[in-house]
Amino acid sequence: MFRRRKSKDQSEQDQYPDDQYDENADWDPVGGQDAAQDRQSQPARTGGGPWDAAEPCPERDRVDLGSLHVPVSPDYEIQLFMGPEHGAWVTARRGESELQLQAFAASRSDSLWDDVRSEIAAEVQGAGGTCAEVDGIFGVALIAEVPAQPGQPEAGMRTVRFVGVDGPRWFLRGLFGGPAAETGSADADLLEAVFGDVVVSRGEHPVPPRDLLELRLPPDAQQALQEQMAAQQQEEAEQGQEQENRFGGDLNPFERGPEFTETR
Repeated sequence: MFRRRKSKDQSEQDQYPDDQYDENADWDPVGGQDAAQDRQSQPARTGGGPWDAAEPCPERDRVDLGSLHVPVSPDYEIQLFMGPEHGAWVTARRGESELQLQAFAASRSDSLWDDVRSEIAAEVQGAGGTCAEVDGIFGVALIAEVPAQPGQPEAGMRTVRFVGVDGPRWFLRGLFGGPAAETGSADADLLEAVFGDVVVSRGEHPVPPRDLLELRLPPDAQQALQEQMAAQQQEEAEQGQEQENRFGGDLNPFERGPEFTETR
């Protein structure tokens, strides 16, 4: 979890090369002069952001999570999740409201949001929910009523809002949940500002379109996690040694143990 505290001024501006896509029709290496010109020639997104790492953007205190540089503030918490089914995503949470962020590779010539929006709508309807397209600060958004428990519409419904922005060879998807799913609330305004201030860093390696761009912990969090794992392993080793001493040390695996007779 990453949260900028008011009493602590921390700068998280380290840049990490991240996996990068190339479109299936022209797998040219990205990162040269032509690619830089392509990125800079892209039209500005609605509202100014989200931003590409090659573009000038407003100075903010952001945490570097690999492909996503997310603005931080004491007003909300940032968490990084690694899921076995849906890949990694970043969550900005304020109370019961949250914004989930995922960045995908995109081809040079295509825009993904129109297709992705149709696919999401089909999935929502297939799960027993309903959805409608609305105009929003980031263009067309999708308001959906989805089962509170996946696959169980009888358990009640909840409102979520999907937004998407096509950038220079990337696509950023946002999912607003809780009170922030409804536009106009304080939580919605705050988390929309977070989405608009995200910087996407695609990196220099080819990545097929629609593949997730890599997310990772910042260096200080990686070190803290490694120290925590080392301490846990040390504790488990000490507990194992204590158990071995308690039971007399050497155990003979070939020694006959208790025998049981089965009566039929």
